[in-house]
Amino acid sequence: MECTSSVYLPTFHMGSSIFLWLFLIFSVIFSPVSAKHSVTWTYGVNYGRIANNLPQPESVVTLLKAAKINHIRIYDADHGVLQAFKGSGIEIIIGLPNEYLKEISIGEDRAMNWVQENVQAFLPDTRIRGIAVGNEILGGTTIELWEVLLPAAKNVYSALYRLGLQHTVEVSSPHSEAVFANSFPPSACIFRPDVAPFMKPLLEFFSQIASPFYINAYPFLAYKNDPQHIDINYALFKDNRGIYDAKTKLHYDNMFEAQVDAAYAALDKAGFSKMQVIVSETGWASRGDPDEAGATVKNARTYNRNLRKLLAKKKGTPFRPKMVIKAYVFALFNENLKPGPTSERNFGLFKPDGSIAYDVGFTGLVPSAAPPSILVSFKEIAGQGWLRWSYLLVSTAWAVVLL
Repeated sequence: MECTSSVYLPTFHMGSSIFLWLFLIFSVIFSPVSAKHSVTWTYGVNYGRIANNLPQPESVVTLLKAAKINHIRIYDADHGVLQAFKGSGIEIIIGLPNEYLKEISIGEDRAMNWVQENVQAFLPDTRIRGIAVGNEILGGTTIELWEVLLPAAKNVYSALYRLGLQHTVEVSSPHSEAVFANSFPPSACIFRPDVAPFMKPLLEFFSQIASPFYINAYPFLAYKNDPQHIDINYALFKDNRGIYDAKTKLHYDNMFEAQVDAAYAALDKAGFSKMQVIVSETGWASRGDPDEAGATVKNARTYNRNLRKLLAKKKGTPFRPKMVIKAYVFALFNENLKPGPTSERNFGLFKPDGSIAYDVGFTGLVPSAAPPSILVSFKEIAGQGWLRWSYLLVSTAWAVVLL
């Protein structure tokens, strides 16, 4: 197995008033989204596409802009999606799918080809800011992928380094809760003994290149698996007694922060106390099978609304108060072709027509309370493009000024 690792070692007149209005409107419409090292972001969304009824990527850009969602993750490097996001200012983490890991781990030349075709070709107009190498590899059932994860990540980083993109595009790999031996209380969390020999060298590499630790944290799954012993209010950020961690003397009033701090505790014990934890997936299903406790629209609304409020505070966790919590919600849409239980197909925040699946604070593209005369359908906006839609807004503003 060829692997070169040396390279990874080395941010008041009437006329004047009218023009001011127009300037402000164009500034809002066409201003780029915050750059990588500007104002701290906390809220992102996973844009999964295992479905046959989703809008075109161009329409998704329109939807995200309307919802002011500026950070997304996708699970591949689909060129149609990357092209559609060109000039949008939305920052994207793309995925190197699990099935490519073996090939990419063999040599840097294959990683270089992949990076050139799927990353460099779209920069800088499409803001690719990260590559997730595999998804939930360690702790999974395919042991042979455990062995190739680190070589693949190193080769991807090496390609970025040789292209001068190592400071623009981050290399990471998201994990599931399966990498932990236990996570309760948070301070007791450690990596599984069988995972640790693979995890530690991966963390050493990510520490050297200043990459965070990505974890998929789902209070929904924890509650679904043990509804008799878990207070659903604790899982939904609602009023509850919470838990007390005797070792750290910290109180937790919601499971989400407890899961994040459990990851921090495991990193601490492994010798990586300075590594940041970012939640790569979290969410709540709005529908499930009869044996999937808690999978309701009401609970999904409550979880996602309260999560959004928490992230908007831009604060840390009880264990890491200075580390601002960042999370990507799963998911943008329901994905009707996903295998598995019913819940897997019902995590979406939006419907394919651009309307909200339930109210978490977004308006969608077609607010239900808006007067018919000013409603513009999702397909109309997507079809006309942002330039024509912007012209409509400017015309409306002009009329307002004249009045």
